[in-house]
Amino acid sequence: MSREERESAKSPEEVLKEAGFRISERCCARPSCFDYAARKGKRLILFKFQPEINGFSPEDSQELEAISRVVSGVSLLISKKTREKFLEDDTVYTRYNVWAVTPRTFENMILRNTYPLIQAGPGGYYVEIDAVAIRRRRQELGLSVGEMAEMIGISRRTLYGYERGMAKASVTVAYNLIYTLGIPVAKPINIFETARVQRKCFLLRAKRAIVKHKFLHKILKRFTRCNVTTVRKAPFDFILDVPEEEMRVIGGVAGSKEREIDRRVDEIISVSKILKARPICDEWAETL
Repeated sequence: MSREERESAKSPEEVLKEAGFRISERCCARPSCFDYAARKGKRLILFKFQPEINGFSPEDSQELEAISRVVSGVSLLISKKTREKFLEDDTVYTRYNVWAVTPRTFENMILRNTYPLIQAGPGGYYVEIDAVAIRRRRQELGLSVGEMAEMIGISRRTLYGYERGMAKASVTVAYNLIYTLGIPVAKPINIFETARVQRKCFLLRAKRAIVKHKFLHKILKRFTRCNVTTVRKAPFDFILDVPEEEMRVIGGVAGSKEREIDRRVDEIISVSKILKARPICDEWAETL
């Protein structure tokens, strides 16, 4: 893609609004691991736009993944390049276990339901093979595993792995499979379906937060059976899941010297609407 085409790509916010997503305010009152929260129906996305992918740190990844698991959302990094070169469109990357795509790829996924076929990994680019499709087609052509492996130029063991979904193929091998079998064999990478939505409780970090903040301690006394996740790189400082009341709470604890508290309160309220959570802060605790 040319430089002009890259620059003409729509912003992630424009893409999501066009697709009918509700979007929070931009989270910028303090350093945040995500820029926006967006929701459409049951699909929830927490995304960070980082023009250079190397600027996304391990701490950003850990916090974004932790929040996404708790709220059953998808964490996503949208980037244009590494330090050395531009990222490829229609390709999925990872940065510290967080999915990463270009703005154009994001636009294709959200507006056109067109998902990438290629995943970047150590040593090159790979394709996930449709195991059922290649096994069925090989049998239709009357080829043995050995015969087809020889035609493609791979070992029997490698082909055996493809047919059982145990291995990914290089882009070259994927093209050879398509040429030999005459059918599409690459499985699109739908990051919204493959994202893990496991819930996790970070009790040690929560205890440190409780000891430090009397306000948080007061809140937890009311909800004795709750899961707690504390964060530092988000507008809010903690997420409480209260199963007994089927309620989720996000809140912030303002420091005495904090300058952007009004802005941060607005962001907490905005994000809470997208996460379907109750907002709370020490300056307006009466909302509970």
